[in-house]
Amino acid sequence: MSAAPDDAAARAGWPAGGLVLPAIVALAAFLILIGLGTWQLERLAWKQELLARVEARVHAPPVAVPAPALWPNLTREADEYRRVRVRGTFDHGRETLVYTVRGEDAAGPVKGQGYLVVTPLLRSDGPPILVNRGFVPSDRRDPATRAEGQVAGEVEVVGLLRLPEEASWFVPANDPARGGFFRMDPAGIAAARRVPGAAPFVIDEEANAVPGGLPLSGGTRLAFPNRHLEYALTWYGLAAALVGVTAAFLWTRRRGGGSG
Repeated sequence: MSAAPDDAAARAGWPAGGLVLPAIVALAAFLILIGLGTWQLERLAWKQELLARVEARVHAPPVAVPAPALWPNLTREADEYRRVRVRGTFDHGRETLVYTVRGEDAAGPVKGQGYLVVTPLLRSDGPPILVNRGFVPSDRRDPATRAEGQVAGEVEVVGLLRLPEEASWFVPANDPARGGFFRMDPAGIAAARRVPGAAPFVIDEEANAVPGGLPLSGGTRLAFPNRHLEYALTWYGLAAALVGVTAAFLWTRRRGGGSG
């Protein structure tokens, strides 16, 4: 007479009731949850380092913009949000409007839908650089409605160096043929406005007193979501809950002899 399945499993050193597979699945899920929690802690350390780096850069004395020979080697880690200074003359005839929404948390009275005014700055000592001069509401998109802000002559621009904005599922693709720009893409903007040799970055101009008040400069968002600790605790909590549920399940099955 053959042994009962549970007796054979017991003699083989396996849990009664055929619990090997559920135990393996639970262990795999536990390891995945612990891995996700640890990854979030690593992201937390990275985010804290990023915030400290940005905070130091935006309050540092401005430096000269990188020389063209250095442009191919610019990186987000080493150069994003670096405070720079440059002189030149705005070419208002080739400005570009990049759609944006100025949220209720933004400083100043001007909010809602509008555009960032991106204007080539022509320099006597180097290639042109695109400057994000700031925000204008939708009803002031026409330069004629803010003629005072179209400053003439040589100016000094102080602001933050920004590399191209990364593509996102939540932001429409730029459509240069129709004049539709939704993200900051210096190469695409320079090509559309025929600004050859332009820098592969944009300078976000700091707040200053623009005649007429527009564009409204100094609107660079420096708020970075940082919920990595919350996410890590969530993953670790799920791992702990899984241990408890699995232990209760195995204990119940063993006491019941695998009958339910």
